[in-house]
Amino acid sequence: MGLALEQARLAPESGDVPIGAVVLSAEGEVLAVAHNERELHGDPTAHAEVVALRRAAERVGQWRLDGCTLVVTLEPCTMCAGAIVLSRVDKLVFGAFDHKAGAVSSLFDVVRDPRLNHRPEVVAGILGNECGELLRTFFGQHR
Repeated sequence: MGLALEQARLAPESGDVPIGAVVLSAEGEVLAVAHNERELHGDPTAHAEVVALRRAAERVGQWRLDGCTLVVTLEPCTMCAGAIVLSRVDKLVFGAFDHKAGAVSSLFDVVRDPRLNHRPEVVAGILGNECGELLRTFFGQHR
């Protein structure tokens, strides 16, 4: 989570919301790091999770990220939760809960829906206060 927080702190340089993500291999090797890049690239899909998953898939040479763990500073939205399921990530670790848009437990539980063909393990609330404070500070300065 520390590396994901480091990534999140880079996002505001381009005006992006400070969310960071890291993809780890089954052996714990860092495959990819990312932060939000929506403002940077004018891309509505450039959430930290999606960018990190794309980079990890490119690095391993396939879209299936079996055995991998995605660590992200904020509970994923519905788009990112769908990408997590489709990428076959084995484990999702997130920091702060997103009570307005979270799709892993707050509003929905996309990743653990029994109707889907893949359900990663979820670990929630890791360094949640620190992850949340980074977002509160960012939005406090931009309102």
